[in-house]
Amino acid sequence: MDFSLINWPAVLVAGLSAFMVGGIWYSPLLFGNAWLTDSKLTNEDVKQGNKAKIFGFTAIFALIMAANLGIFLADHKTDVAWGATAGFLAGIWTFGAIATHSLFELKSWRYIFINGGYSVVSLTLMGAIIGLWR
Repeated sequence: MDFSLINWPAVLVAGLSAFMVGGIWYSPLLFGNAWLTDSKLTNEDVKQGNKAKIFGFTAIFALIMAANLGIFLADHKTDVAWGATAGFLAGIWTFGAIATHSLFELKSWRYIFINGGYSVVSLTLMGAIIGLWR
């Protein structure tokens, strides 16, 4: 593996794109209300969360995922199509992990598809960004 082929600014932007997707995905306009209901949380519960901890660790994990994807895509042949495909496949992988954990936690299928769908969409976008920015 040639680490010189990793475009670190693209990895950074890809990681940060997860915030954009998450902000839309978990907003009341899309799945926010259903996610709150299935998580058995209220807006007040969410407001009481430690924002620095939540968003700080979310940023770290998003950057780790983007870096991992960037390492897998570190090839001269990578383009936007392959980047998006690899991101989608990584999203399917994480969807499976989310589904497995959620089933044991007795979560609904709607909850699984909301969280798993976010993973698929955000990783697909990450891969597309990394593939496009070669």
